[in-house]
Amino acid sequence: MDFDLTWLLWGLPVAFGLGWLASRLDLRQLRIENRLAPKAYFRGLNFLLNEQQDQAIDAFIEAVQNDPDTSELHFALGNLFRRRGEYERAVRVHEHLLSRGDLTRADRHRAQHALALDYLKAGLLDRAEEALRKLEGTAYQEQALLALLAIYERSRDWAQASEIARKLDAAGSAQFGGRQAHYLCEEATAAPPEEAERLLRQAMQEAPQAPRPQIELAALKRRAGDAEGAFALLSRLAHAVPLAIPLMARPLAEAALACGKRDEALEILQGSYELTPSLDVLDGIAGLEADPAVARAWYVRHLEREPSLVAAAKWIAGEKLEHEQFHPDVQRALDHAVKPLTRYRCAACGFEAKQHFWHCPGCQAWDSYPARRVEEL
Repeated sequence: MDFDLTWLLWGLPVAFGLGWLASRLDLRQLRIENRLAPKAYFRGLNFLLNEQQDQAIDAFIEAVQNDPDTSELHFALGNLFRRRGEYERAVRVHEHLLSRGDLTRADRHRAQHALALDYLKAGLLDRAEEALRKLEGTAYQEQALLALLAIYERSRDWAQASEIARKLDAAGSAQFGGRQAHYLCEEATAAPPEEAERLLRQAMQEAPQAPRPQIELAALKRRAGDAEGAFALLSRLAHAVPLAIPLMARPLAEAALACGKRDEALEILQGSYELTPSLDVLDGIAGLEADPAVARAWYVRHLEREPSLVAAAKWIAGEKLEHEQFHPDVQRALDHAVKPLTRYRCAACGFEAKQHFWHCPGCQAWDSYPARRVEEL
C-alpha cells in the first residue's frame, strides 16, 4: 500500500494548530486560577482587618481550595480557627500541613509550634506537651520550653518544672534561681520533715536572698520544738532582706517569746517599723509587749503617723467605752469594715486574698504579692 504524503502535509499543520490551541486554553485556565487565588486572599485580609472573622475564614477557605499548595494560606486559616475557638479545625489544618512531603524544614517547625498552641488553647495538655517536646533544637525551642514550664506549673509537677527551668537557665533566657527555689519549697510542703528540711536548704542554696525557704524552714523548726533555731533563721533573714520583715513579724515574735529572745525581737521589729511603718510589724510589736496598755499604745502611735482603720479597730477592741453595752455591735461593724483592707493584692492581676501567696492563684505569677496589706498600698 502506497503512503500518500499529502496526508502528512495536511496533518502537520493541523497537529500544530491543535497543540497551540491546547496551550492557549491551559494558559488561560492558569491565569484565571492565579487571579482567583489572590483575590480571595486579599478579600480575606480585608475582612480580617475589619474584624469580620467569619467572612475572612470563608475567603481563606476559598483561596486554599484554589491553591491547595500554598502553606501561608493554611497558616493564616489555622490561626484564624484558633482565635475563633475552633480548635479541632485548627488542629486539622496544621496536621494537614505536617503531613505534606514538600514542606520546608522551617515551615514544618512552624506548623509543629502552631499545632502545640492549638492543643494548649484547647486544654489538651498531654498532647500539647508531646507536640512541644518535638520542638527541642528548633528556632521555637525557647517558646516551647516556656510553654512546657507553664504546663508543669499548672499541673503542679514540680520535678518536671525544675528540669525545664534548668534548661532555660542554661540557655541564658533568664535567671530561674528564684523559681527553682519555689519549686523546691512546693515539694517540701508534701514531704516528711527530714526530706522537707533537705529540700528547703537546697532552695536556700539556689536563691540565698529568697525569703520563702528561710521562713518555711523556720516554721518547720518551730513545729519540731526548736524555737531558738527558728528565731536565729528569722533574725538573720531580717538583716539580710529587710523588705521581708512584715511577712515574718508574727513568727519572729512567737519564736522569740518561746526561746526568751523578746528584747532582740523588739529591737528588730521596732527598727523596721521606724523605717517603714507596717501593720504586720505593728502586730508583732504589740504581741511582744507584756502590758496590754503599752501594746494598745502602739496602735495610737500608728494612728498619729498615718490614718488606719485597721489600727483604729484593733485599738478600740481593747478599750472600755463610755457606752460599753454598744461596744460589741460597734466592734463587729468595724471588724467587718476592715476585712477587705487586711487582704493581700497581686501586683500583676489585682487578685486579692486573705493570705500572702508566693504563686498567684489568679494569674499564676510568682512573687507578685507585696508584703503589705491592701490598706498600706
